[in-house]
Amino acid sequence: MQVTFYYDYGSPASYLAWTQLPTLCAKHGATLDRRPILIGGLFKITGNQSPVTIEAKGDWFFQDMSRFADRYGVSFRKNPFFIINSLPLMRGAIWAEGEGCLEDYDRVMFEACWVNGRNLNDPAEIMATLRDGGFDADAVAATIQTDDVKKRLIDVTQAAADRGLFGVPTMIVGDDMHFGQDRLDWVERALEP
Repeated sequence: MQVTFYYDYGSPASYLAWTQLPTLCAKHGATLDRRPILIGGLFKITGNQSPVTIEAKGDWFFQDMSRFADRYGVSFRKNPFFIINSLPLMRGAIWAEGEGCLEDYDRVMFEACWVNGRNLNDPAEIMATLRDGGFDADAVAATIQTDDVKKRLIDVTQAAADRGLFGVPTMIVGDDMHFGQDRLDWVERALEP
C-alpha cells in the first residue's frame, strides 16, 4: 500500500499531517509518497481560498490546529509571520526531491515554520534556515531560479488539480482522496487489511 501525500510548508495542517504520516505508514507497512505542491497555485487553479480569509474561521482554525497538536503530542505554534509566501520554499522542495534529500528538507522547513516561528517570507531568513539545516543555501537559491525547477513546480501543482485536489494536506490511498489532517483516521482505515 502507498499513501500519496500532497503538502505545502505554509499550511499548518500539512505540518500536522507530516508529523503523523511516517509513523502511520510504518505501522501498516505502507510507503509514503511525498508530493510537494504550491498551495497558492492550486487555489488559483481551483478557485479555492485559505480558511483564514474569513477572520472568525481563521481564529477557529488555529485553535483547532493547536488542539490537534496537543492530541498528537507535537510542538506547534502559529507562525507570527503567517501567511507565508511558500513559493521559494516549494521550489526548494522540488530541488530537494531531485537531490534525494526531500525528507530532511521537509523537516527543516516544516519545523522552521510551525515550531520555530521563523520569518520565511524574508529571503535572508530562508537562507539562514537552509544553512542551519545543513544545506548549501547558495546552491539552493541559484537552483530554484532555474526554468526547470519553476516549470516542475507548476506541472506538479497542475497535476494535483487534475487529480481532483483543491487544498492541502491531501492524502490518497488507492483511489480514495482524504483532505485535511483531521482525516488521518480514514487514511489509517484505508491501510488496514
